[in-house]
Amino acid sequence: MIIALEQAKQELNAFRDQLIELGKALRIEALREQAETLEEKSQSPDFWNDQEKSTKSLQQLKQLKDKIERYDSLVQRLEDTVMMAEMAIEENDESVTDEILAEKEQIFADAEKQRIEVLLSGQYDKNNAIVSFHPGAGGTEAQDWAQMLYRMYTRWGESHGFTVKLADWLDGDEAGLKSATIIVEGENAYGYLKSENGVHRLVRVSPFDSSGRRHTSFASVEVMPEFSDEDADIEIREEDLEITAHRSSGAGGQHINKTDSAIRIVHIPTGIVVGCQTERSQLQNKETALKMLKSKLLEIKEREKLERIEDIQGAKVNIEWGSQIRSYVFMPYTLAKDTRTGFEVADIGAVMDGEIDGFINAYLKMNAEQ
Repeated sequence: MIIALEQAKQELNAFRDQLIELGKALRIEALREQAETLEEKSQSPDFWNDQEKSTKSLQQLKQLKDKIERYDSLVQRLEDTVMMAEMAIEENDESVTDEILAEKEQIFADAEKQRIEVLLSGQYDKNNAIVSFHPGAGGTEAQDWAQMLYRMYTRWGESHGFTVKLADWLDGDEAGLKSATIIVEGENAYGYLKSENGVHRLVRVSPFDSSGRRHTSFASVEVMPEFSDEDADIEIREEDLEITAHRSSGAGGQHINKTDSAIRIVHIPTGIVVGCQTERSQLQNKETALKMLKSKLLEIKEREKLERIEDIQGAKVNIEWGSQIRSYVFMPYTLAKDTRTGFEVADIGAVMDGEIDGFINAYLKMNAEQ
């Protein structure tokens, strides 16, 4: 056991250089200066003259402090663990071996997590994410698959400390869903989830087939950043909108207001449909739906490198089946495999419970290398 402690101490000492490199990649000293400047500004007597600007400054300051504190804490934990290992070796105390080895692995894992965050350098990576689910052809089987994906991403978001809000839900015919949209709120939500945009393929014995045959189903996951009012400077003409109110339904349970306050908006020039049913009033649902529509239009405009919103054609936003980014196989073996990165996991149950960090990280690393 003392040999294990010696090895752990050597590995942690060697890991110091990697933490120094991580600090450089995070630009940690520049972040400290930035935080200090914002802190000084917040003490200024006229700081609250522009309340909206002040609130954003404080939010930015908190994000900076959190990032700095995470890095500093990691460095301190490494030093504390090295010291604990040295004391245990000196006193020939094997009782803390398991604790030191576990902390070493946790330090390595947390450093890897912060290293992944360095890859989130896209213009909108820090934004909230709007995630929509749409079943492909195949009726109940595909609708059930879309709901399984909804559950998977909801679990992933909640387990990572994000706030997951259901914005819209349309029940499936017998099971599952016809469409659903969630908003994942928190720093870098879009940066992580952008890797999940695309068609997902399921292979399993269908619980809806009495003959027990194997079925292949498709569902699309559409991920876009939630743009702020500053980002989404888009003018949408009222005459281009077809707005209908309907009674809300589905997965929200008691959290959904069971009145005719749900709103669905069709953007006539492009055929894009958005909806919201979880706010307290029809007006609030309309505002949220319009925000989602603006985000969708701006995301398409930037992706297609168009000069004007008017240049967006409805055909460009149609879902194309058969171009899956990932396959999930439940039989004759279990495997989830990403067709872009080659990353795969055999524990399909864990994946469906939201353990998809491996896929996300592999995609971010691939993008950085490219």
